[in-house]
Amino acid sequence: MVESEEFIIKTTVTILWCSVPRLKQAALSWIPVLSWLPRYSFRDNGVGDLVSGCSVGIMHLPQGMAYALLASLRPVFGLYTSLYPVLVYFIFGTSRHISIGTFAVISIMVGSVTERLAPDSNFIVNGTNETASVDLDARDAFRVQIACSLTVLAGIFQILLGVVRFGFVVTYLSEPLVRGYTTGSACHVCVSQLKYLFGVTPARFTGPLSLIYTLVDLCRLLPQTKVPELVVSLVALSVLIVVKEVNACYRQKLPLPIPIEIIVIIAATVITHFCGLTSKYNVDVVGEIPSGLKAPQAPDTTLFSEVIADAFAIAIVGYAINISLGKTFALKHGYKVDSNQELVALGLSNTIGGFFQCYSVTSSLSRSLVQESTGGKTQVAGVISSIIVLVTVLKIGSLFSDLPKAVLSTIVFVNLKGMFKQFTDVPLLWKTNKVDLLVWLVTFTSTILLNLDLGLAVSIGFSMLTVIFRTQLPRYSILGHVSGTDLYLDTETYKEAKEIPGIKIFRSSATIYYTNAEMYLEALQEKSGIEVGKLLTAKKKRDAKLRRQQKKEKSKNKKQQSKAESHLSTMTERKVSAGQKGDVDVFAGHKGDVVVVFSRRTETSTDELGTGRVNWAYQHDAAASDSDSDAGCHDDGSITQASPPPCASATHSVVLDVSTTSYVDTVAAKTLKNIFRDFREIDVDVYLAGCQVCVVEQLETAGFFSESLPKSWLFVSVHDAVLHILNTPRRTDFALDMTCSTQM
Repeated sequence: MVESEEFIIKTTVTILWCSVPRLKQAALSWIPVLSWLPRYSFRDNGVGDLVSGCSVGIMHLPQGMAYALLASLRPVFGLYTSLYPVLVYFIFGTSRHISIGTFAVISIMVGSVTERLAPDSNFIVNGTNETASVDLDARDAFRVQIACSLTVLAGIFQILLGVVRFGFVVTYLSEPLVRGYTTGSACHVCVSQLKYLFGVTPARFTGPLSLIYTLVDLCRLLPQTKVPELVVSLVALSVLIVVKEVNACYRQKLPLPIPIEIIVIIAATVITHFCGLTSKYNVDVVGEIPSGLKAPQAPDTTLFSEVIADAFAIAIVGYAINISLGKTFALKHGYKVDSNQELVALGLSNTIGGFFQCYSVTSSLSRSLVQESTGGKTQVAGVISSIIVLVTVLKIGSLFSDLPKAVLSTIVFVNLKGMFKQFTDVPLLWKTNKVDLLVWLVTFTSTILLNLDLGLAVSIGFSMLTVIFRTQLPRYSILGHVSGTDLYLDTETYKEAKEIPGIKIFRSSATIYYTNAEMYLEALQEKSGIEVGKLLTAKKKRDAKLRRQQKKEKSKNKKQQSKAESHLSTMTERKVSAGQKGDVDVFAGHKGDVVVVFSRRTETSTDELGTGRVNWAYQHDAAASDSDSDAGCHDDGSITQASPPPCASATHSVVLDVSTTSYVDTVAAKTLKNIFRDFREIDVDVYLAGCQVCVVEQLETAGFFSESLPKSWLFVSVHDAVLHILNTPRRTDFALDMTCSTQM
């Protein structure tokens, strides 16, 4: 009993000892801050992270308030969004340089949902003079609930995708798709901010073509433009553009970029407050910004069913932007970003932020560039920027109550410059890849015309269709041998690639599967010049004709043999009766036996016994057979030929180069099996070359191999298959010249 207890204790200790390293490794992978923060070097990274954090924090303030307007929320919620998610990403993120927070595309996607579910028309109250007005407090409170529910659900989607290691889902969003989508989203952002620039209030439109309807309505309202707000917008826009261009031109000489956005915000607030622009000219301002932080609040789960599609779209788009920026900076600075952990980190940032009245976040290109260019080395810079935002929320935020909304809209406009520069992708893609150009244009057009949600769905569907069409329309080619090498290249592309007489080497540029298996067979027959159907039909006709002739010959020979036996019997009887015994040695026999007569005096040619027919379709070329004695393969792998035949022989072997095939399904296996069967019936041998191990295993599972189709028909390379064919009797050889170069 004691021994058994000791054994159990030792086993438990062993299990615990083995699990501690695994537990530590799991903790470090799920909480990356534990792996790098204990080794943080203040000497190497402290100053850079401090300067970078201050610069990014100053950018967070105007962008947070401006992008909150895009989400149809009050500016203070943009500040909350620039605070909590940044701290969460600091703990769980793996990128050192990206800046998490508000972003124009995600903000406009959130705004489209909040305005759809909480339009102004649902909050209209009647005044004393029967004029309609909107209950702004009730509307904004409900929009915050919608934004928080949407954010939490999007975060849950991202966490689930990260836990199941589904980070590769972003690979289905190609770069042309993402850039076309963000460019289209920038147009939506631009149109949504025009009302603040001109001081008008257009009607709200939803569904397809809503952007077009909004533009038409804005043009209709242009005569009602508020001149003071337009002047404020133009002045702020001019200052922002000029200073940002100065920052771009002198970024190598300036230690820090000029924080023109926060300067403009402060200047505009001071001027508006002391000049009384709100009371004198009715300039629209952001209003009261409450100080302090609010307690966490659970989202309204009853809204999940109404925002589930939008939440998934936001989760995917936000992650695509985040991982693309993260991998860009990781490649530049030589570290690795875990795509699945990034999903989890972004999901936790959204989920936890949603409880603190934040809306969906992702990384911002402009802030990330500033964080990297000003010396930021780690996410400690993000913590410092959060401290600046926190101080603003607690103490300074209320001072910006007189900030004109037009100034915030100009900040949004200026920050869209990078997205609008993506229009230069069009001429570049026209020169490089027209399919990618088509994806870009379809994505941009669908995003403009069908809104952000439907536009994303259409663009992803179209992008997937281009992949399907590319696999359905691959490039089929006949390969030829390049003299002096063991290379086999496309004869239509390379001048020095020459076909081997009697051997056709066929290759497809795409994987063979059910969508292109039939086209593969048709292309094989077309490229090789072997029309299996016609040849099989001709063979059947020849065989039928041969059988009829053989039957006719057999009947004719039987009659002749009967006649000959009767005639011979008569002649023998006459000779016997005449006494001429010396002429015949042996005669007669039993009834039914064949009479055999040997004559010592007369020599009879065998041709007199009948003529036979030869089926030349099944006779091998004598010249080719004779040449086998003088041609063949040497030990060094080179191929020699004694002398070329007087005329080229027909194709006797086909090599299928399947090196580009990564998998086969049952349809592809059946198609390949039919190719072997049909070509063998017309006396053409078929070989497979370049099969990957996984393909061979899939062929085995599909029952491809049998006694009539053994694995000996598989070869590692095309060259091995060709050498085998040339070493096979009755095949025409090919000469290799080892002194030739390859030219396109």
